[in-house]
Amino acid sequence: MEIKDYGMSRERGYLSHYEIDEITLPQRFEEIESTAGNLSGLLSTGRLRRWLDQLPDPNIKEWAKKAPEEQVRTAMVRYSFLVQAYVWGEEIPPPYLPANLARPMVALADRLGQAPLLPYSAYVLDNWARLDKNEPISLDNIYMDQNFSGGDDENWFVLVHVAIEAEAGVLLDNATKLIRPEEHGDEAHAEELLSEMNDAWERIYAHFARMPERCDPYIYFHRVRPYIHGWANNPALGGGLVYDGIEKFGNKPQAFRGQTGSQSSIMPAMDALFQVRHSDDPLKAFLDELHHYRPVQHRRFIEDLAKKPRLREFVNAADNPNLCDAFNACLEQTTRFRTRHLEYAASYINKQAGSIAGNDPNVGTGGTPFMRYLKKHRDENRAQTV
Repeated sequence: MEIKDYGMSRERGYLSHYEIDEITLPQRFEEIESTAGNLSGLLSTGRLRRWLDQLPDPNIKEWAKKAPEEQVRTAMVRYSFLVQAYVWGEEIPPPYLPANLARPMVALADRLGQAPLLPYSAYVLDNWARLDKNEPISLDNIYMDQNFSGGDDENWFVLVHVAIEAEAGVLLDNATKLIRPEEHGDEAHAEELLSEMNDAWERIYAHFARMPERCDPYIYFHRVRPYIHGWANNPALGGGLVYDGIEKFGNKPQAFRGQTGSQSSIMPAMDALFQVRHSDDPLKAFLDELHHYRPVQHRRFIEDLAKKPRLREFVNAADNPNLCDAFNACLEQTTRFRTRHLEYAASYINKQAGSIAGNDPNVGTGGTPFMRYLKKHRDENRAQTV
């Protein structure tokens, strides 16, 4: 098991192996790209749907089946932002998505094995580029390519996630390497790999701690978050959103989950490696459901990692205090990350108040009462040391 087999790398983790500014879409997407590039300007008019209703349908169903994956993922970024803007870009959300957006959106989603709305992969993993290609991925050398309203707060929110995902490549690579020490009983090597992971977690946490520097909680809640909600459990949409012109949906409302950091595959991979178990509750059911919103290869990576020889049993059997400490240090880092996530969820969402349609401070963008369960999952994480 190697991360390269899943389209990943130690240097980039789950981030795209390409950068979005390097990908050129076919000419049929010219008007789509132009409109997506001016999305912030169109949103400021207050009548965005008038312009999006006029977009041509490029008829990409057959193209999407055979086109290079990099182009399909880039088109997914453009269309998923347009779709979200169409739904949430005016005061009252519509009951349906017009066919000129629904058909290409569904074609792209079908090719990628994802839901036809904005996923975390299009919001973060595929939506970045370096300013200087000779320099590494770092917060002072990356930018968010596709925006909604734009501005420092929106950019920073996404770029902090990009920086975290890049650092996580060490975690994912070492997770695969930890399979071999288990098989051969190499305690020293396992300890070394866990120590490297602990160092990577320190870098991740340092990025995460910088979120408040340039992303204000009020601005995030009122001007960033409204656009990334989904259609599930959102009273502003009732039973969901109708995708006009999509036969397989039978003209019935579809209740897809919204983009959320919980679609990131970092923590599920760590839970699989360290065998962290969460008791049944609505959030666990929600996280299990979100597994199917991830890119197919990332799902497969988590599933395959969970099937491999068990690191926890290896550490317990070794009776090696240093190895045990290294294991527990990494487990504590995941607990620490979950704690900071809980703190941000409180300050950026739960403590905010507003009357924006569909933007309930008690419900996550994925459609769940998140605050009730985040602390429980954090505490379960901490309780499973060896």
